[in-house]
This record gives sequence, structure tokens and C-alpha cells, in this order.
Amino acid sequence: MVNQLEITDQRKENAEAEIRENTKRVDYNTLEYPIEVIVQKYLDGKDEDENELFIPDYQREMAWDEDRQSKFIESVILGLPIPYIFVADISGSEDLARLEIIDGTQRIRTLIRFINNKLKLKNLEKLKTLNGFTFENLPLPRQRRFKRTSIRIIVLTKEADEEIRRDLFQRINSGSLELNEMEKRRGGQPGKCLDLIEKLSKEQRFLNLCSFSKTEIDKRDPQEFVLRFFAFLNNYQNYGLSDNKVHQFLDEYLKQENKSDLLKIDVMRNDFYSMLEFIEKYCPNSLHIYRKIKNLYEPTTRIKFESITVGVTLALRQNQTLIPKSTSFLDSEEFKKLTKSNASISQNKVISRIEYVRDQLLGNS
Repeated sequence: MVNQLEITDQRKENAEAEIRENTKRVDYNTLEYPIEVIVQKYLDGKDEDENELFIPDYQREMAWDEDRQSKFIESVILGLPIPYIFVADISGSEDLARLEIIDGTQRIRTLIRFINNKLKLKNLEKLKTLNGFTFENLPLPRQRRFKRTSIRIIVLTKEADEEIRRDLFQRINSGSLELNEMEKRRGGQPGKCLDLIEKLSKEQRFLNLCSFSKTEIDKRDPQEFVLRFFAFLNNYQNYGLSDNKVHQFLDEYLKQENKSDLLKIDVMRNDFYSMLEFIEKYCPNSLHIYRKIKNLYEPTTRIKFESITVGVTLALRQNQTLIPKSTSFLDSEEFKKLTKSNASISQNKVISRIEYVRDQLLGNS
């Protein structure tokens, strides 16, 4: 028997064939634009969604804090090398020759904030005299030199389809500390299920229920909570069978459900809304979903959230008109032990805490 790791001539031939099969020719051009032009291309027509340079829906919101933004502006002023910005020439039914930003949104947004005097430089290490400056505080000659500083842009030609653009986005950001797992999914796994998650994550009742902070919303925590709800609801008994980590489990589920038909998507939507209605009605003040510390509300742990929401939905699937005798078990020591922040995420523990909630609600304990 040939060792699986042995590099044989046949394996070399198979590797070359695989490379050729998966290689996609991507034509591109390298351009240089002055900062002033980049800002103009982004702002002109933005309100009408006709700006030449635009940010697609799979990109993240402004995530850099002002220290990070200030450091970037300092680098530009010092003439240090700036990473390329990646864009793609988009053609559609109405060809407006628009350029979709694949990588570089944080840099472009920072440039716009600075030129529009919305960024006050802070904590600079090299140009300490500029701390507290906005763009208009710079001497006029320095303003002009800043505006005509060129940044290199890689422009994928219009032959690069959406799959290529999203794949490039995901590859550029893989392993990056700047993008969390949910942001990578948004960029790399589009589909019907992700569209549903996006919509439900903005449901005000859900946001109120979990009391997310603005920072958590910007990090796309609501989207991850919704994804976890569906993944564990529809597949919790298979969690861990392949020794998957949580994010692998979620990725595989999302990839599968993105292919779902509209009927299944409707069922998922109804499950989510039924769960919200039940918790609002039978969990007084929703205190079992988020915790109050002093005068501040903080979101519950992911473990507790999915245990309650999935357990509730499983109970409702067995009895749509369920009226629980009590939900006091959610305050019990047993439930706290099952869902404490360092609780095990082994398959048995996941099943135990979800089915504990289901059985308590159905009176099967």
C-alpha cells in the first residue's frame, strides 16, 4: 500500500491537473490615483448609489478606531508605502463603469473623514506636533501635497465575476485579525440563508432582546447569534460528530443552507419569529436572555442564548400552542451549571442543555 504522503509521479500529474482545472484567469490593471480623485470618485453620486467607487454590501462598516485612522494618515503624510487598494470593474444591465471596492474600505473611509475635517489626529508617534490637527489645520501647501499623494489601485477587469471578487476578498482577509468569522462569511458565503440572517439580525425585537452594544453590532454579533440559532436548531445532534470546532460547524451549516429553496427559508423565518414571540410573552422582562449588571445591560453568552432559543423552538415544534407552567427553571442552579461561560461545548453537553430547556417547557422532566 502506497503511503498517502508519498509524492509519486501520479500524484504530481494529478496535482497539475487540479491546478489547471481550478485556475481562473483574472485580468487586471494597475493604476495610480491622487487621494483627491479617490475621494471624489467615492463621494460623487453616493447618495443616489451611483458613485463610481463604491462599497459592496458584503464589506464591513467603519471599524478602525481613531488611533488606527490617525496612524494611517501619519503614514500617508510621511510618504510611507501604502498597501494596494483592490477594486473590480462592474458591469450590469445598466453599465455605469462602477468600481467595487474589494479591499481598502477602511483606508478610503479614513481619507474621506480626514479631508472632511471629521478626524482629529491623535496619539501620533512620529509627527507629535500634529496631534489635535484636522485637515484644515494643515498649512495650505501641505493640504495640496496630501491631496495629490498617489495611491496604487489594482483594478480587476469586468471579466471578474462575483464569485472571483468574493473569493479574493476572503483570501485577502483570511487570517487577518481585523475581520472576525462572521465578517468573512458575509464576504465569502453569499446565499439565501445568509440573506435571511442579515434581515433577521436587524429585527428590532431581537436587538432589544439581546441588548447588543453598538460595538457588538458593528462586529456583526447579531448576525452570528442568528446563525448559531439556526445551526444548532436544525443540526445540534450532529454537532461534534466530526470533531468540528464551532466556527467550522457554523461554516458548513451556512454553506449547506445557502442552497435551500424558498419554502425552507420561510420555515426558518417563522421559527425565528415564533421564538421571539414566546420569549417576549413568557420570559418576564426578557431577563433570561440578557443580564443586568448595575445599571447596564450586557448580552448573554452565546451558550446561554442558543440553549434557550433553540430549546424554546424545539418545544414549539412539538406544541405550537404551548403555554408553559413556569419558566423559573431558567434561574435554577442546574441550568446555570449547564450554561456557565466556561461550559463544555462537547456534543453531549450541547445536546443536554438544549434538550433540558425543551423538556422543562414540555413538562417532560
